[in-house]
Amino acid sequence: MAKLDLKVPDLTLPDGNKIPFIGYGLGTAWYKADPNSPKDQATIDATETAIKVGYRHLDGAEVYNTEEEQGIAIKQSKIPREELYITTVCLYSTAQIWQSLPPLISQRSVLTIKQKVITHIDDIPAAIDRSLKKLGLDYVDLYLIHAPFFAKGDNKLLQQRWAQMEDVLASGKAKSIGVSNFLKPHLDAILETAKVRPSINQIEFHPYLQHGDLLAYHKNKDIRVSAYGPLTPLTKAKGGPVDAVVEKLAKKYAVNPGEILLRWAIDQNVLPITTSSKEQRLSDMLRVFTFKLTPKEIEDITTEGNKKHHRAFWNHIFDANDQS
Repeated sequence: MAKLDLKVPDLTLPDGNKIPFIGYGLGTAWYKADPNSPKDQATIDATETAIKVGYRHLDGAEVYNTEEEQGIAIKQSKIPREELYITTVCLYSTAQIWQSLPPLISQRSVLTIKQKVITHIDDIPAAIDRSLKKLGLDYVDLYLIHAPFFAKGDNKLLQQRWAQMEDVLASGKAKSIGVSNFLKPHLDAILETAKVRPSINQIEFHPYLQHGDLLAYHKNKDIRVSAYGPLTPLTKAKGGPVDAVVEKLAKKYAVNPGEILLRWAIDQNVLPITTSSKEQRLSDMLRVFTFKLTPKEIEDITTEGNKKHHRAFWNHIFDANDQS
């Protein structure tokens, strides 16, 4: 297959560091329930394929038990470390994460979770050391807190954990620090005492979960946004109001519908995290940098998306109709 001759553009973070504007995710699609299970060659192969095709931003997390596979793929790729952008995420509770995963994964992992609940949020400096050892790296480019729900509304606890993230930053073990799944009250809490603002907040974001004015809030606070689950309307909520407009635009731009959804995020300055094991599909998704949607097309998708609500993750935390 032909490799696209393009360079993925960067998004500049508030701290001045640059992050590639699309990430290859090693999340739920590659999840291993047992951290002691053998290395998953399929995960290694898919990650190597993503690097070969042109992805330089690899987005993983401790909870998915794929950091070792990610590290092996990085080493075997022979790409210089400084040309790769590596993200990982601090695990705070396997029980909470388990409940947020899709039903199929949840069923597969239920016995493991019942046997042992693991939390690393109490000692973030130790957690980053474990992750770096698994990855085989001296530092990550971006380190995130997986979610704020461990604090159960305790703002001081959120502030304490963010202070630990700042210690990780100061140590040089992460070039940038941020959060994931944080909403306005959680961000307000840590910003009250933060010496360093979060560089990015990674959230579930797609036309069926637009979070009201959350994007505007991030812009006001100078925090960037990345999106996991950006293809949810096609993968988990097919048959909704955005289908027609997305199909129409896919024909116009001669791309796949998924690329329209990725571009919809990018055109709103939101960095999408996506995945696939198929080389052609991975290459196709990079076509998002060969076109732009018009403001009217972005608005059309937004308007149609707001006619339906679908949250694919963290449904045990939020009420069914909660769109925050």
